[in-house]
Amino acid sequence: MSNVRMRRAQAAIVALTAGALALTACSAGAKPGASDDDARRNAEKQRAQITFGDAAASKGPAEPVPGATPGGTITVYQRDTYAHLDPAQQYVSDMGTLSTLLTRRLTTYHLDNKGKYTVVGDLATDSGQKSDGGKTWTYKLKDGIKFEDGKPITSADIRHTVERTFANFISSGPTYLQRWLADSNDYRKLLKGGPYDGKHLPASVLDTPDDKTIVFHFKKPVGDLPYALAMTGYGAVEKAKDTKEKYDRAPVSSGPYKIQPGSFKNGKGITLVKNTNWDPKTDISRHQYVDKFDIQFSVSYPQSTQRLMADNADNQTAVSFNNQVDASSMLQVANDPKIKARSTSGYQPYVGVMNFNMRRLKDKRVREAIAYAMPTQAILDQYGTPGGGELAGSYISPTLTGFKEIDPYGKMKKPMGDIEKAKKILKAAGKTGMKLTYAHNTATEPAKYSVAVVDNLKKAGFNVQNKELPPDTYYDIIGKTDNKFDVYPSAWGADWPSSLTVLPPVYDGRQIQDGGTNYSLYNSPETNKEIDRISEETDQKKAADDWFALGEKILKDDLPQIPTFYYKQIQLHGSKVGGVVNNDIISSVDPTKMYVKK
Repeated sequence: MSNVRMRRAQAAIVALTAGALALTACSAGAKPGASDDDARRNAEKQRAQITFGDAAASKGPAEPVPGATPGGTITVYQRDTYAHLDPAQQYVSDMGTLSTLLTRRLTTYHLDNKGKYTVVGDLATDSGQKSDGGKTWTYKLKDGIKFEDGKPITSADIRHTVERTFANFISSGPTYLQRWLADSNDYRKLLKGGPYDGKHLPASVLDTPDDKTIVFHFKKPVGDLPYALAMTGYGAVEKAKDTKEKYDRAPVSSGPYKIQPGSFKNGKGITLVKNTNWDPKTDISRHQYVDKFDIQFSVSYPQSTQRLMADNADNQTAVSFNNQVDASSMLQVANDPKIKARSTSGYQPYVGVMNFNMRRLKDKRVREAIAYAMPTQAILDQYGTPGGGELAGSYISPTLTGFKEIDPYGKMKKPMGDIEKAKKILKAAGKTGMKLTYAHNTATEPAKYSVAVVDNLKKAGFNVQNKELPPDTYYDIIGKTDNKFDVYPSAWGADWPSSLTVLPPVYDGRQIQDGGTNYSLYNSPETNKEIDRISEETDQKKAADDWFALGEKILKDDLPQIPTFYYKQIQLHGSKVGGVVNNDIISSVDPTKMYVKK
């Protein structure tokens, strides 16, 4: 996730309403019917560094899914209509899951049958060749890669894919690559309007010396480029078929499936059929077992849960890519062996927090009193336990490399809040009776847990004003630098398995702006300097350790937020759908491995 109000924030509001829709995460693929303990063990295993694969690791075809048979239709229940089909506009997880079937990029994450992830070359022959201390990255395209119309994918298409992200109408996708190339957050100045008036990025920034070669030149070392290029936001767009804004409703596929013409209907559904110009020999990560995916919109979490638990008629060949089990049904799923056997579980990359407005709550003792009083268990309970999440002690998710178990404010030991300690701290600060404005949105979960939050804060000695905000504009409101609230919840998730996508967007004080994502308005020159240092570290393991140490220091020394819980999810599928595994990179089940059982 980056600055300038990325869609991760949009996803996070979903996380605070009816379960998180995250784009990325990183633990291991959970097995069918995986238990809560399995999810934690898989996350621990996955914290080993995800390696960047060479040419051999990137060579297709994908290993067969055991028992898989071709043919059939899978029905997919989805709560939300896809807001965007243009890959450059995609940042939220439901679109990210869809994109694994439709769109290829230079790199991708390969999940093998043993649950191991590797960053591999997708359209490229490998995950990238680094030189000049990480300032230059070179990619070569594979042979035999084509768009759905049969046109070969060339370096000109990749150049166009990158350059169009500088256009003003591309406003919803990731901006990592653009900012790195421009060496500035104000990246659009580098190529105003994009490539549509015949202008291009100079060869000193992006070079395509032949049809097969793409060279990125950065002014500073970039260690995470293979991760970033695997995001759906950098999926290939055919230069000759780019219709600008209209492309968002009729994109050209490069993956194993394409959109059946005329099938996309807002609020109704969309149908995917096989792309006959996709060559499995070029693709290490995807399969094409199913003839068709019939995706139906406007199916709520409780509706999809009930249908998939019933497992009758068409529900036997049904799944949901992103709907999770609703909180009220989690115990039933956990206690019924037949239903549990048709479930997958895993972590999402989100960490829930309570923000403290650093411009209003300048006394750290006040923030400590709030932190100790916070009933994190009451918050977590509204999302369903244990399947919905687990108590958090850190700003960094268990899925990220570098994670360590910490609990500096005793939230594991006293998850319902330590009222007595909070009262003592507040009294010592001379702030008993202090007015405190607590804001939250009115979605079901926050509305319920906020009763306990307000009650605890009052018991600790605060004069609490409870402010309810609408869910659809919640992040717009708390994203104002002059907001009038003292305490308010949010959630944040990593875009790839690096805390580079967590700490800078949330804690860099230079990124404070209206619509920004530093919700606590935290600004520490020392932290800003350390962010710059670690961002240029090209040793991935050292960077991971340094990021966690920085996050721990921010939490202990400055306390701009108190962590509440790490998000998790459980999903169901019909008994006649095979190959269902949780893919924690996309934070959902993996549609590329599914098949219909005969």
